[in-house]
Amino acid sequence: MSTQKPLLVAVVGVGLVGSEFISQLLSIPSPSPLKLISLTSSTRTLTLDPNSSSSSAPQLKNEWKSLLSSSSLPADLQSLTTRLTTLVSQDKERVILVDNTSSDSVAALYPTWLAQGINVVTPNKKAYSGDVQLWKDILEASSSQGGGRYLNEATVGAGLPVISTLKELLGTGDKIIKIEGVFSGTMSYIFNEFSTGREGGPAFSAVVGVAREKGYTEPHPADDLNGFDVARKLTILSRIISSFPTSSPSTLPPLQSFKSVKTASLIPPELEGIPTGDEFLARLPAHDAQFAKLREEASKEGKVLRFVGVVDVKGGEVRAGLEKYPTTHPFATSLGGSDNIIMFHTERYSPRPLIIQGAGAGAAVTAMGVLGDVLKLV
Repeated sequence: MSTQKPLLVAVVGVGLVGSEFISQLLSIPSPSPLKLISLTSSTRTLTLDPNSSSSSAPQLKNEWKSLLSSSSLPADLQSLTTRLTTLVSQDKERVILVDNTSSDSVAALYPTWLAQGINVVTPNKKAYSGDVQLWKDILEASSSQGGGRYLNEATVGAGLPVISTLKELLGTGDKIIKIEGVFSGTMSYIFNEFSTGREGGPAFSAVVGVAREKGYTEPHPADDLNGFDVARKLTILSRIISSFPTSSPSTLPPLQSFKSVKTASLIPPELEGIPTGDEFLARLPAHDAQFAKLREEASKEGKVLRFVGVVDVKGGEVRAGLEKYPTTHPFATSLGGSDNIIMFHTERYSPRPLIIQGAGAGAAVTAMGVLGDVLKLV
């Protein structure tokens, strides 16, 4: 570890991923290169003195939740910004803001933080897949004199080294031909169970229902079946390729937001706008036959159905949707449960692609991806 002064870490968002991140951070053996100085939930803020013995990792690990819940300070990102800016500009401290929320309003503050020299680490996809102007503002703020660094490995594949691999490929001069993968743990589970390459199988609605019971889907399954989560991840990867300084002129279309991705939703038109997940599941069986027909067509060809995302640099297209793959393809043979699998087709990795595979969702692996980014700044 570095012998420099510890990095000061402010955490916004203490839900499932946020709580796991804090636990992992506070489990780093002493002397840790990281000092926790602030915790902000949706309602409260806990300010910590990094030099106080009461802020030591062993003590905080057991007490931070109770300390935060009893704090009298309201959640105030403006005050937090002022404090962190002072630490950077006047005290010459190195500061990291970790955003563990999925909030648009928090993401909108990234350019402000970066311009002040505050590093930003997050699994929040909103800033990197939303309006293109925010993305441009982030790049400009980070590249300005004294600007902070932004790291967002966990926005694609949770703890899997997807973004870092892409940046290393580009940084070492490789050319991306195509990236394709099963980017959604929810879609992975559903189609691993629904389409095996054999004739017949469970009803589509039944598989979606089980996925919801296991916690793989959002409370409203339509939020997964619309494909937007995959579209966001593809937008993030596409923008990295297009903006990389050593990358050749990109043929990829300019994505104004994730909604610019060609996304084939799996929501039957008759079920668009159903207000509750329960009603959606109750009406989904009426559409099982159309999904069964797709499965039957695929199995007759010796193929399986998989919901994939593709960044086709050579073809100039970014798309997400249901596609057929041979039963011998890694998307058919290598996946289990809710795993992600991503294939990088490049000039160097051709004709056999570089493959990254593993758990692409869950609090523990997502928090690991976030903490890994934090440690890159040490």
